[in-house]
Amino acid sequence: MTDKLAQFYPDHIATLIARHDRALADEGFDHLLIFAGSQRMMFLDDMPYPFKVNPHFKYWVPVIDNPHCFLVYTPGAKPRLVFHQPVDYWHKPAETPNGYWTEQFEISMIATPEEAKQFFPKTGKTAFIGETDDPHGEVNPEPLMHRLHFERSWKTDYEIECMRLANERGARGHRAAEKAFRAGASEYEIHIEYLRAADSTEEELPYGNIIALNEHAAVLHYYQHERVKLSERDRHSFLIDAGASVNGYASDITRTYSARNDEFRQLVGEMDRAQQEICAQVKPGVNYPDLHMLAHRKVAELLREFGFVRSLDADGIVERRISSTFLPHGVGHFIGLQVHDVAGFAADARGTTIPKPEGHPYLRLTRVIEERQVFTIEPGFYFIPSLLKELKDGANAKYVDWEKVESFRKFGGIRIEDDVVVTANGHENLTRKAFAGVSG
Repeated sequence: MTDKLAQFYPDHIATLIARHDRALADEGFDHLLIFAGSQRMMFLDDMPYPFKVNPHFKYWVPVIDNPHCFLVYTPGAKPRLVFHQPVDYWHKPAETPNGYWTEQFEISMIATPEEAKQFFPKTGKTAFIGETDDPHGEVNPEPLMHRLHFERSWKTDYEIECMRLANERGARGHRAAEKAFRAGASEYEIHIEYLRAADSTEEELPYGNIIALNEHAAVLHYYQHERVKLSERDRHSFLIDAGASVNGYASDITRTYSARNDEFRQLVGEMDRAQQEICAQVKPGVNYPDLHMLAHRKVAELLREFGFVRSLDADGIVERRISSTFLPHGVGHFIGLQVHDVAGFAADARGTTIPKPEGHPYLRLTRVIEERQVFTIEPGFYFIPSLLKELKDGANAKYVDWEKVESFRKFGGIRIEDDVVVTANGHENLTRKAFAGVSG
C-alpha cells in the first residue's frame, strides 16, 4: 500500500512548499504555524469528543489522530513537526513518528502542549492556522486562507493515490453492506459489516455512514441505524452512502439496491446508466454547473419514461422545476482532505466567488473544471414527503401521476455516487475502478 505513497510524497511536500512560499510572500508573512488541534472535553464529563485534525495540518503530515502537534514552517528552511508524545499511563501515547514521510521534516518531540512554544518563530510576522485559545501570530488570515484553499483545488499524485486507496477501502465496505442487506440484516448490522470490511472504526470514517432501508432513503442525511430487522416482505430498498479515509483523504460513495426484481430495480439501473453518462462528460474545460443541469435533464427523462410525469417533455419538466422535487441537492462537490472540500465556488485566489445557478441553492461546485481536480458525481431520484406535498399543492400538480408516485414512496429514493479525477483528456473514475477490483 505504501510503495506509491512513498514514491509520491516528496513531490507532494515540494508542491506544498512552493504553494505556501508564494502565498506567504504575497501576503507578507515570514512564518507559518499550523496547529493540529486539541482534544475537546464533553460538557460536565471527563471524556473527550472524537478528535478531528485540522485539514491544513494533515495536508502536510499524515498524522490524523494526535492532538497538540504543530507544523512550523519558514520559507527556505526544512519544515518542522512538533510532535506531542506525553508520558501517560491513562491513555496510550502516539507512537514515535516513523516511515517514508518522516525524512521530509525536522521532528521535535514534546511531552506537554506548553513545550511547543519553544519551537515557535521568535521574530517576524507569523500566520497561525487552526483553532486556538492561545494565539501566536495572526490567526487564520483570510487572504492567506483564500490563496491556500484555492491551491488545494489541484491534487498532487500523492493525494490522488490516497483517494484511490480510500475508494478501494470503501468499495470493500460497500460489497459487504450489500451482502448483509441481501441476507436480511438491520441497518445497524449492515453498518457493522461495512466497518469490518472497510477496516475502519466510526471515528476513522470521513463522515457518518448513511445506511437507509426503505423510506429512510428519502432522508438525505439519515444517520440513525435502526436495530429493527425487517421481514423479507417488508424490505424494499437499500441506499448506502459511506466512504473511507487513507491518511486523512476521503472517499465518498453511494449505491442503491432493490430487494427484488421489480420496477424500482429498473429505475435504479436507469439511474446508474444516467450517472455514467454524466461522468462521461467530465473533462477539462467543462463548466460544472452544466453537469448539474445535465443531471436534472436525466431525471426529467426518467420521470417521463417511468410515467411519474405526463403531458410534459424533459425540457418542460426542468423549466417548471418539477425535477427539483425529485433531485433537490447538487450533483456533487470537491473532495479531498475534507469530504466537501474547499474552494468549490472560487473564481480566483483572492476569494471572489462564482454564483450558483438560479433555483439551485444546494450546488456546492460552480467552477470550470481542470486537470487534477477531484469531485463527486451523485445524481439522485427521491420521493421526499415534504417536497412532494409542495408539488401537489402547486400549479404543477396536474402533470404528476400521484398514484404512481405514491406506489414508489416505500422505496425512499435513489442516489448513485462516484469520485472522479479530471485528467488531461477526460477523467478517471476512482470508484468504478475500485469496485471492479473487489469481488462481489
